Amino acid sequence: MYKIKTLNNIARIGLDNFDDSKYVVGDFDDADAILVRSAKMHDYKFNPELLCIARAGSGTNNIPCDDCAEKGIVVFNSPGANAGGVKELVLCALLLASRDVIGGIEWVKSIADKGDEVAALVEKGKSAFVGPEIRKKSLGVIGLGAVGAKIANDATALGMTVYGYDPYLSVDAAWHLSAGVIHAKDLDTLYQKCDYITIHVPYMTSTHHTINAEALAKMKDGVRIINLARAELVDDDAMLEAIKSGKVARYVTDFPNAKTAGAEGIIAIPHLGASTPESEDNCAIMAVKEVVDYIERGNISNSVNMPAATMPYNGDCRICIIHKNIPEMISRITSAVSSYGLNIENMVNAGKKNFANAYTMIDVPNIADGLEDALKAIDGVVRVRIIK
Repeated sequence: MYKIKTLNNIARIGLDNFDDSKYVVGDFDDADAILVRSAKMHDYKFNPELLCIARAGSGTNNIPCDDCAEKGIVVFNSPGANAGGVKELVLCALLLASRDVIGGIEWVKSIADKGDEVAALVEKGKSAFVGPEIRKKSLGVIGLGAVGAKIANDATALGMTVYGYDPYLSVDAAWHLSAGVIHAKDLDTLYQKCDYITIHVPYMTSTHHTINAEALAKMKDGVRIINLARAELVDDDAMLEAIKSGKVARYVTDFPNAKTAGAEGIIAIPHLGASTPESEDNCAIMAVKEVVDYIERGNISNSVNMPAATMPYNGDCRICIIHKNIPEMISRITSAVSSYGLNIENMVNAGKKNFANAYTMIDVPNIADGLEDALKAIDGVVRVRIIK
């Protein structure tokens, strides 16, 4: 039985994808896989048996991915599973950034004790909360992945002029974009053209403070900015200064902190982007299916620290090898397999430029005694697993 540990509540509809005859879910110290949502794992002590960690969500900042890679632990995430929930909140944020709906509601509460005077006071005071319509305004979408593409398409349908920027846009993703989305070749163009800007890129060193003082200075006066992706994508100090000067009319963030909570001109939402039952269900289902596919077939998809690699299971035995992404590894591995008189029936190798490790799967008719140890002894091999 494979042992599965959960560090947070994982939706039952996802856990039901584990076959009870093969898997057991519990609080194990020697788990084969871990499912996690927001639990912090940077100080977590990994047991030698741990094969993988699956994050029921897209961000993996709470997981020490590089450390896991060194130990041969595959880290999965579930990109796009919560895209519908995030998209809807961004559309809501567009409207909240335009009209002071929240301020108006709070003001009405403050005059609730005025009795028969309330209606007259509302008519007299409502002008303090007016704002522009989004139709015929321009929206810049930074990042056209699962969430960004949905927002771009829906905003186009709502009558907005949409500029999309994504230097890593795949052909498949491009097919899902509305023909009305204008391709911005650089961020400066998007900054100069757009009345609203929403950012949807993963957080990494290269995207830290994408929206900073320099970027804000290039934007239209009175721009409205939305960040439901990652807190670190926006420089809070620069944003506060831009709001104070009038450069930014409104900033909506899903990541309140000591600087932004309650600040004038900022709408701080308590991290509700993916907080829908549907998103939690979708993320759990995807995470569990990734774990099952890796444990039972060795396939890797949606990993943040290992290259993607999938292969139909054609042989009686499959050898899965995580190894350093260095020259001559493939020849050493195949030579070791051949030296035991085994025919390689199917094979795939995958590496990725920014990943320290590569991954090789080999299907063979059987496993000869001593082969596993021989593979483990190859310099640069991190982990060897045999699936029968």
